[in-house]
Amino acid sequence: MRFEREAPAFAEPISAAELKVGSVYFAVQYFDDDLLTPGMEALVFVGRNLGSEDTDQLYFQDAGSYRDGVRFGSAKDAVFHVQSENEVNHIFEYERAVDVLLRCLLRRRERAARG
Repeated sequence: MRFEREAPAFAEPISAAELKVGSVYFAVQYFDDDLLTPGMEALVFVGRNLGSEDTDQLYFQDAGSYRDGVRFGSAKDAVFHVQSENEVNHIFEYERAVDVLLRCLLRRRERAARG
């Protein structure tokens, strides 16, 4: 199978204003400074300012526990990520996350070609 797609020149994370409660997003972060070793995690946006003293905080939950019915405030195990509204430049909709990984693939190929 062959798949052709143009890699955008820059990453397009979702804005905090566009997030929808209950929707799945993808966190893409790198484990190295050369941006060659990515990690991607499926997260569900579960709301804003869920803590009693929160201001401009966004809450994401691991997709697996959300799928299993675990919700914020329950006693069951789940992983929650709390991010400031200004710090979501690593959160993407699915296709934009694929674009980020495609750019990584191209960087890796370029590095391998240079030897």
